[in-house]
Amino acid sequence: MRTGEHVVDRALIGGEWVAALSGREIEVRNPSNDALITTVPEGDASDAKRAIDAADAALPAWRALPGNERAKVLRRLFELMLRDKDRLAELITLEVGKPVAEAGAEIVYAAGFIEWSAEEAKRIYGELVQAFVPNKRILVLRQPIGVTAAITPWNLPAAMITRKLGPALAAGCTMIVKPASKTPLSALAIGELALEAGVPPGVINVVPGKAAAIAEALLGDARVRALSFTGSTEVGKRLMVLAAEHVTRLGLELGGHAPVLVFDDADIDLAVAGAVASKYRNAGQTCICANRIYVQAGIHDRFVAALAAATEAMSVGDGFMPDVEI
Repeated sequence: MRTGEHVVDRALIGGEWVAALSGREIEVRNPSNDALITTVPEGDASDAKRAIDAADAALPAWRALPGNERAKVLRRLFELMLRDKDRLAELITLEVGKPVAEAGAEIVYAAGFIEWSAEEAKRIYGELVQAFVPNKRILVLRQPIGVTAAITPWNLPAAMITRKLGPALAAGCTMIVKPASKTPLSALAIGELALEAGVPPGVINVVPGKAAAIAEALLGDARVRALSFTGSTEVGKRLMVLAAEHVTRLGLELGGHAPVLVFDDADIDLAVAGAVASKYRNAGQTCICANRIYVQAGIHDRFVAALAAATEAMSVGDGFMPDVEI
């Protein structure tokens, strides 16, 4: 890394940094110059099984911990992410390519999910519900569902993990994270900070590798009770089929269409600024980046000219270079 900091290049299973049982590894490359950063284990079904075993073994103690105690651990993880903001941002730029300033903003955003979850861990209340017969009340208790899993995309390699990980841990669940194969280093760094924060071994497990093999292993094991996935609709459909075997709960954030609509009465400058901000945020790689623009005929030519000029003015280059926007 530019700062000379180390890069974690092993899978995290049961609190230990391990190689894949297969012995295979995945190359992680810098997208700006294709330089090799490092290699990480290419986990498969056997490694997923190890992670499930670890998460299942850690579940009883973590589940039994009072919410305020889990909150303290999560709060510490939030603080550590902010402490290491610059290092984590450089790691994101190294493996994703986005400008380092934008990567820093992602770390703050990602840490915010952990902070929010830490506060909510204190407030996992039950409730009393009036029954349908006199003099009786129904008591509702909220309990952790059990071992959970997350499969995350490459475009926001820190935030897409913490938004899934934070609530699961706050609720008393344990988790297996399968990061994108192209960007596993941010996930492993978060796992390292989690251990430093006091998250017990096995509560968080990070297994890089091939998504298909790991997903099938996760959803084929009845101990995994919920899985959160952000990615394509095609893969989401496949996960729904796999989840049916054990009626595993799914949280799916799938691909869609995000149009920009510009009408004749629009302020062209504002419309162009909005379109550019939407289309090129995160180098155009978010779930809600504009992927089509509809412009009414009366304003079409002027809008296109202004949009082209604004696009041409953007600075494209290595994410570590000053003033680079893409």
